Amino acid sequence: MQVSPLCLGAMMFGAWGEPDHDTSIGIIHRALDAGINFIDTADVYSLGESEVIVGKALAGGRRDDVVLATKFHNPMDVPMGQPGGDPNKRGNSRRWIVTAVEDSLRRLQTDWIDLYQVHRPEPGTDVEETLGALTDLQRQGKIRAFGSSTYPAHEIVEAQWTAERRALGRFVTEQPPYSLLVRGIEKDVLPVAERYGMGVLPWSPLAGGWLSGRYRKDQEVPRSSRSARMPARFDLSDPANQRKLEAADAFAVLAEKAGMPLIHLALAFVLQHPGVTSPIIGPRTMAHLESQLGAADVTLTPEILDAIDEIVPPGVTLSGVDEGYVPPAVREPFLRRRRTA
Repeated sequence: MQVSPLCLGAMMFGAWGEPDHDTSIGIIHRALDAGINFIDTADVYSLGESEVIVGKALAGGRRDDVVLATKFHNPMDVPMGQPGGDPNKRGNSRRWIVTAVEDSLRRLQTDWIDLYQVHRPEPGTDVEETLGALTDLQRQGKIRAFGSSTYPAHEIVEAQWTAERRALGRFVTEQPPYSLLVRGIEKDVLPVAERYGMGVLPWSPLAGGWLSGRYRKDQEVPRSSRSARMPARFDLSDPANQRKLEAADAFAVLAEKAGMPLIHLALAFVLQHPGVTSPIIGPRTMAHLESQLGAADVTLTPEILDAIDEIVPPGVTLSGVDEGYVPPAVREPFLRRRRTA
């Protein structure tokens, strides 16, 4: 499957961002008319509403022209991040996958999904079970290919080895966080993905809005639906977010000197890595989309890339919150403390 240099992310279509379906559909159609042929969504985005909007936008003959990607894993009976809910209505088990894919197909109004992705790892489910269920869906024609999202490098390798040993289909893509402010994957995930010939579809290349040009020192921090939903990524009482603000301001100055918008600098940086296939842009408004479309035509000089490395060195992520996944060994104290009793 051949995809455009930019992928249209649909997370902001629905209650999480733009609640008006007609407005969101207009943004999708504009992106398609501009040459984007790749759309990425997930069942959890606005609890299915994003998929419904994408399905409406592609109805009437546009589905065949689009490489359509969606994801599963997160709870679908309670808002993401809230306690409670049915533990069997989430995760990476065969039981949930065969249910989740039918729900997504119905909402998207399609008979097949081009790329079906595991939204996050689930330590309690063996990757062989996940790969086995996805391989069966692929053989049934319900999905064309499958991939992972926000997987640590060692789990990507384990999944590749498991697929080879068990004669199962394999993850052909990885969707990690990557931006000027979030460069941790340069150390391991990107080299691993290149080693296995995986497509890489970075999410949040504008760092959740930090690289939109609106975050500058000595200015009031703008409010957004994203900052309201994920306050830890924007709280300036956190020293890590202060470092992000200083870096974002330095990148804005660099972009001004280079004669380009910061948005173009940020997207071009991600696009220029040889391991990257198609960064995911996530516009909420038509203006957001228009401001990002031209970035695919920008090439950064070695001098600009060197200046970027001086602001945030290669392999460095300024805030761990932006990595999108905390392994259990870090999250759960009892997993890293020897029991003596």
